[in-house]
Amino acid sequence: MSYLCKMRTESQQTKILSNLAIDSLNEMQIAAQDAITKEQNVLLLSPTGSGKTLAFLLPILQLLDNNITKVQCLIVVPSRELALQIEQVWKKMGTGFKVNVCYGGHAIETELKNLSNPPALLIGTPGRLTDHLERKSFDTSAIKTLVLDEFDKSLQLGFQDEMNTIIGQLPNLQKRVLLSATSDVEIPDFVKLKSPVTLDYIEEERNDTLAVKLVLSPEKDKIESLFFLICSLNSEPALIFCNHREVTERISDLLNKKGIQTGYYHGGMDQDDRERVLVQFRNGSLNYLVTTDLAARGLDIPEMNHVIHYHLPAKESEFTHRNGRTARMHASGTAYIIQFKEEKAPDYITDGLDILRVPIGKPLPNRPEYQTIYVSGGKKNKLNKSDIVGFFLQKGKLDKFDLGLIEVKDFISFVAVRSSVVKNLLGNIKDEKMKGKKYKIELARNVIKRVD
Repeated sequence: MSYLCKMRTESQQTKILSNLAIDSLNEMQIAAQDAITKEQNVLLLSPTGSGKTLAFLLPILQLLDNNITKVQCLIVVPSRELALQIEQVWKKMGTGFKVNVCYGGHAIETELKNLSNPPALLIGTPGRLTDHLERKSFDTSAIKTLVLDEFDKSLQLGFQDEMNTIIGQLPNLQKRVLLSATSDVEIPDFVKLKSPVTLDYIEEERNDTLAVKLVLSPEKDKIESLFFLICSLNSEPALIFCNHREVTERISDLLNKKGIQTGYYHGGMDQDDRERVLVQFRNGSLNYLVTTDLAARGLDIPEMNHVIHYHLPAKESEFTHRNGRTARMHASGTAYIIQFKEEKAPDYITDGLDILRVPIGKPLPNRPEYQTIYVSGGKKNKLNKSDIVGFFLQKGKLDKFDLGLIEVKDFISFVAVRSSVVKNLLGNIKDEKMKGKKYKIELARNVIKRVD
């Protein structure tokens, strides 16, 4: 690399980190950037929350060619949430290169329209990408870089055939990058990952700041023990993991009836409902989320102090991923295992765990500080965060401290507003226009049953 080229790259990276509000790269990201730029095959193993997305997006940017008008890099992921998260990071980077996302659960027509003007970077789930390849929606001849993010999860979900099909239709592939938060996974032959450079940060990033506590339930149905545990957490947010979709809904419903405002999240929900409940969880409108292992990794949700295992997973690796939602990097946190007193724990749970005696009679957690306001316009309507903030402050007569997290998507937006001022806000803006247009602005529809 020439001196001038190196200077431009460094200047661009400084701007990208500023756009992402990041001061500097961590050791893993620096090593990944060097390896992915120089090597043909790279296997990156690093824990959930360590910054793997940026670790591969930065070197990919250096590999893209402004003069090529076809897809140059394909990123395959196991879930639509991870796909959207990677897209969001890429857009925040401000690279100037187009990105598109393809995933099931919504109409394919929008994707076909987007692909008619091909992006440099295409992100997708295995099933939907296979569909597009069958339709010949995009030309694969210029794809030289393939990224399989959370490839172990894709294998676990049974996407072997789709991934084999996808890789088989990339005739000019030169670089393969595989990423995982698990080190004990076998890489299938069809990936053709020959003699990869392996960057293993699984061991190095482990810390002793995660406390694991056992809560013994006197009843086989552990809902009372869960209720008392949540009431003892000082109103701090928590993720509650279950093994089955229907159980997440049942537990959420029971907690709501007991006065704890709770949402649920699983793969059987409509995409809009999944996205909405995650928005509420991110912005503080919802503090308790009952979920399957779908939320164990690959989601843009805040780190928290408490992870609760209502059910334990069959595999230790999933137990580790669940716990990765707390005590990330150098932070601390607690994982709680709720176990019926006569139940036998899986072999990976060590004997001698600290038994937590949960107090009975603690008051209900505080209600969420915020509520989520839905706006029927987004980026494609030429709305941005500044427009929404200005409108809510001027026409809604809010103070800037009444606003929380604002998420502007393509055609809709979500705004966290302090609960105490929501009623006045909606009354003040009822007949007002934002940037000369009338938008529907109302409380976001809930996946949960709101507690009266």
